[in-house]
Amino acid sequence: MQRIVILGNAGSGKSTLARAIGKRLNLPVVHLDTLFWEPGWVEPEAEQFRSRVSEAITADAWVCEGNYARRTFDLRLPRADLVIWLDTPRLTCFTRVLKRHVMNRTRPDMAAGCANKLDREFLSFVWNFDRGYRPGIEAARLAIGPQVPTVHLRRTRQVAAFVESLAVRPETGLQASS
Repeated sequence: MQRIVILGNAGSGKSTLARAIGKRLNLPVVHLDTLFWEPGWVEPEAEQFRSRVSEAITADAWVCEGNYARRTFDLRLPRADLVIWLDTPRLTCFTRVLKRHVMNRTRPDMAAGCANKLDREFLSFVWNFDRGYRPGIEAARLAIGPQVPTVHLRRTRQVAAFVESLAVRPETGLQASS
């Protein structure tokens, strides 16, 4: 595994997992929100975003977190070695989003000029993700990258055990799963 795509709801732990895997395997981490949003939550032109993503994943190894299925799966999945779906319960995601808002208005994985947003629309997105958004993301994943192995992680302990199972191969600096 040298190119990993991480999917999941807001608050599921995508960014945290990406950083942990990146640190463990010495891989660069690509946060799609950082590439997508302009200051003040302004969306870029579609081709500008695609160009940013394309450039970010040209390397031979990376961990890329974020959904953006219809916009970037055709760029990411053909190169991916693994997809990780974070199946975090929605109440956990909802609680994490609330806590993140209260504790830290800015995040290292968010674009400059985009403070944490907590409005009715975003909270509705988080609460309804599994019914309203996940099926479309999964359908797009299966349409473009059905051959890419997929791991589903639900609980914090599963995520920690998965990261702990990753070992660095000294001769190449690349990971091997134990």
